[in-house]
Amino acid sequence: MAFLFDTDAICELLRPQPARTYLNWLVKIPREEQFTSAVVIGELYKGAYRSKACDRHLSNLEHRIIPAITVLPFDIGTAKIFGRVRAQLEEAGTILPDADLQIAATALGHDLELVTGNLRHFRRILGLKVNAILAGSRGNAG
Repeated sequence: MAFLFDTDAICELLRPQPARTYLNWLVKIPREEQFTSAVVIGELYKGAYRSKACDRHLSNLEHRIIPAITVLPFDIGTAKIFGRVRAQLEEAGTILPDADLQIAATALGHDLELVTGNLRHFRRILGLKVNAILAGSRGNAG
């Protein structure tokens, strides 16, 4: 199984004391099974530019994060999945932010399991495989 890492799953690794259970799990995942979305990278850049420690965060992003993970584009195939999922959620009255839907569409389009701490949010999406390791290591696996 290969994985797509959400923004919070990547940010966890940059914390002063990342969740030990999550780290222990992650080191067992081969590099070629670790992916993220260009949308996640955009969110990380936004966070870096808004930070008082902008230079440090940009350096982490460009020298530690991006080289260590395969970044998947938001392309036409992913956009089609995004549109379908967005329409389904609107019809059900359970809207999610577009960035989250773009990330989920990327995972669906590449048949990847999404690693996120935001389980309640992403479990609304039919067919999306959501991995609870991050939430569980933080003690909120609900």
